[in-house]
Amino acid sequence: MVYPPKREETLSRRDVRIGRMDAATLRHELFAQAPLIGPSLLACDFANLGREVQAVEEAGARILHLDIMDGHFVPNLSFGLPVVEAVRRVTELPLDVHLMISNPAQYVRAFRKAGADCITFHVEACDNPLDILGEIHKTGALAGVAISPPTPIDRISPLLVDCDLVLVMTVMPGFGGQAFQPETIDKVRWVRDHRKEGTLISVDGGINGETIGPCAAAGADLFVVGTGLFGYPDYRQRYAYLRGLAQSAVAETV
Repeated sequence: MVYPPKREETLSRRDVRIGRMDAATLRHELFAQAPLIGPSLLACDFANLGREVQAVEEAGARILHLDIMDGHFVPNLSFGLPVVEAVRRVTELPLDVHLMISNPAQYVRAFRKAGADCITFHVEACDNPLDILGEIHKTGALAGVAISPPTPIDRISPLLVDCDLVLVMTVMPGFGGQAFQPETIDKVRWVRDHRKEGTLISVDGGINGETIGPCAAAGADLFVVGTGLFGYPDYRQRYAYLRGLAQSAVAETV
């Protein structure tokens, strides 16, 4: 694995270093820097994981997204604790860990120990989401809940007061490269209108140059991008392009 060299850090980069702030401050800092692009490492070159992390960090990333799939809650398998630990060793950026797994409560503490700064689980994967949000908060991590396209939005309504992040899936969880489902934008708008102050709204699935603007205009703050970033040769240019589209869409709503 190639580890990134030490280098001078700007103040803005230090602002989101996880060793320098508690969860509440981290949430505030991330919210203040929105719109944010969250590179989804599932789409990166795993033969050069450390180099890929360094490249997107230098491109401007302020948070990294890691998809955990168990082959049960979703049909695909991805990676687990060792990869989270490996990424944690090569970056100080916040790690946004998305648990697409059954029985997420069983693994909250393990993923926090591995280096997760935000832990998001699916409301469809459990019967006790409020308890899981509380367990995540006890570890000191940001607590997020995800909702899939077919799930009625009222499933997460009682949870909003305890969420630091709401992840609106804009495709079915478990597979990359799916087509964006435009009807999910209505969920983004609903969360925007009902969230507590400072709660991040994230979108994941099919986010690219055509879909990021409508999501931003609807109220999304964090855009999980996989092949829409890693599929391009110049990460810095692509990152700036996507973030610029989101910024322009937000500006037009003001």
